Amino acid sequence: MRRWLISGTLVLAVLLGIVWWGGPLEFILGGALINAGYRLQDRLPSYDFNHAELTATQVWNEFLRQNRMASSVRTLFPRSSRHPVVAMVTCMDGRLDTNEIAGDTRRYYYIIRTAGSVLAEKEEEMLELAVENGVKVVVFTTHTDCAAEKAAQDPAQRAKYPQLTRAVSERRIRLQEFLVRPLIQERIRQGELLVKLMDLDTRNERAIPRDFSQP
Repeated sequence: MRRWLISGTLVLAVLLGIVWWGGPLEFILGGALINAGYRLQDRLPSYDFNHAELTATQVWNEFLRQNRMASSVRTLFPRSSRHPVVAMVTCMDGRLDTNEIAGDTRRYYYIIRTAGSVLAEKEEEMLELAVENGVKVVVFTTHTDCAAEKAAQDPAQRAKYPQLTRAVSERRIRLQEFLVRPLIQERIRQGELLVKLMDLDTRNERAIPRDFSQP
């Protein structure tokens, strides 16, 4: 009986907290529940729970099965549609989870993921279109222990992957190209846009802001 009383009191306290503090408390509670879900799945090492060794076809079939399961939940509990206000350019490295980086699962973010966070002209145009459509902050990221950066520093890898390693070495040039686009310059000048650079620690996904003058 005492256990039920304590549980009821905690539930009541949470409900009262939501009423009194509203959005901020809901945001924190939602984040806590999402993190609990991440941790439950994260500890499971096998991609497919039915086979010890996986073929490419088995991986594909499991991917489709997981998608069907997830999409059926989304059908029952649809997500809210929001217009992104942040555009984030990040590496395709699987250790980087943009929801965890932002601490936010809401749909306020455009995400561009490329090898080594390298922009091509089409990505520059996509970012400019995003800004034209209402994005207020563009975040360019690099990260620790980046395979593309390591390849760019290795002569053998540069010979094997010439396009990738050349793009990594020209990453800062592409960023400067984006900054001098007329629309981007004008939005920055008017105070309607911020363009930021940060390095991500792959151990904990903590963002470390960097100055554009830093190498």
